[in-house]
Amino acid sequence: MCASYAAPPARRRGAARIAAATLGSGLVAAGVLTAAGPAAADETPRSPGGASATIGGLKTYGTAVVHDDTGDHQVSAGLFEMSVDGGGMLQTYCVDLHNPTQRDARYHETPWSGTSLGTNKDAGKIRWILQHSYPQVNDLAALADKAGVKNLTEQDAAAGTQVAIWRYSDGADVDAVDPQAEKLADYLQKSAQDMAEPRASLTLDPPAVSGRPGERLGPVTVHTDASSVTVTPPADAATSGVRVVDAHGKPVTSATDGSRLYFDVPKDTTTDGGDSTGDAIGDATHAAGGPAGTAELTVQASTTVPVGRAFTSDSRSQTQILAGSSESTVSATATATWAAQGPVPALAAEKDCAKGGLDIQAVNKGDEPFTFALMGTQHSIPAHASRTVLIPLQEDQAYDFTITGPAGFAQRFTGILDCRTQNDTAGLTTQTVADPTPAMAGNVADTTDLAETGGNDTTPLIAATGLSLLVLGATALSIVHKKKTTQD
Repeated sequence: MCASYAAPPARRRGAARIAAATLGSGLVAAGVLTAAGPAAADETPRSPGGASATIGGLKTYGTAVVHDDTGDHQVSAGLFEMSVDGGGMLQTYCVDLHNPTQRDARYHETPWSGTSLGTNKDAGKIRWILQHSYPQVNDLAALADKAGVKNLTEQDAAAGTQVAIWRYSDGADVDAVDPQAEKLADYLQKSAQDMAEPRASLTLDPPAVSGRPGERLGPVTVHTDASSVTVTPPADAATSGVRVVDAHGKPVTSATDGSRLYFDVPKDTTTDGGDSTGDAIGDATHAAGGPAGTAELTVQASTTVPVGRAFTSDSRSQTQILAGSSESTVSATATATWAAQGPVPALAAEKDCAKGGLDIQAVNKGDEPFTFALMGTQHSIPAHASRTVLIPLQEDQAYDFTITGPAGFAQRFTGILDCRTQNDTAGLTTQTVADPTPAMAGNVADTTDLAETGGNDTTPLIAATGLSLLVLGATALSIVHKKKTTQD
């Protein structure tokens, strides 16, 4: 099982995440408002496109030992399974050893740039390992022969593969307990070569467009490895008259890789402020004010997700990387915003680990500047222009803010910046009972073992009891210290 453990203070992530979340809770910003108040932004996060899934347990695994300056820590290492929304199964390894896996955490397909892989020079070698080991290579005899071992079980193959990945993803000093698995890990590590990041299973680019009613808004380009995708028009298309069309104005119900889609918005079309999907991080609604409104289209397909795609969760659950996929449902959504006059913004966002923040891509197709304030800074997007605004964030910082605009435009962005596999912040070691507990944390042989991420229902009780003992111990030490100081 991919695991998290109690590392020395300079390497602990849990408390750093808590502190960052506390800082992030105050990160709420709004753009400049017009007379109309902002509509309430939809609170349901949407994925940037591709597969979304719920993580299950560790299905095939062995045992490994992580060595650090506090000693040797035992951990289970192997393959997780995920259930895909709409149908399908994924197999994943983790690339985030020092962060726990949360029970039933929701995951979505994510570019490497939004994860620790984006700044890891060895990320391509991890993909090579995935392509040349179990389960992609399910002929265990052939795999054993290449690794120079006699026999190789599925458990050994999974453990050896995970160990090799950790050496590149986390820079961990880790060994597989089983000699066969260890030889496989060594073979994979030494043989790994750089490979490019696989492209997404399905995305729409850009995920948000804007313009004037009476125009075709777009294009929105389909990028997919599926043979075809189905196109779902706006939910209120029958009443609003908004259609999804091609460049010639012909209605579109299916598309392929490279297809260019447009929103055909009648000149007098307005909407009643229905739901609208914003971007990879958040959602938006746009209340009508005259001939203004929003609409969204959704594309969906069934395909195998490319090996090496990253999967992240906004519930502080460790980052995963895809090792295998069944035929799975993938989807993506794009939004159009229109108004007859003034600024007409289209916003999208993407985590950027290389820059340490969130990139807000803002496009203004209106005839006036679109101005908004964020984190104490005023930003202005001129008419008929686009800008990328970087919102600097601390590692492990939870963010939640809304950008507002004319006619009730309001777009919310939520998430967590998780770009490193280790946190170097010293002194943040306190955890609270309210913190999420590691998913499926199993029993460990002794207090020096790593907390396994595949366990039982007693985890919350164990965590609470252990935390209480820590608090009592700290209190006792404080009392003794004060008493000794008084006596002195």
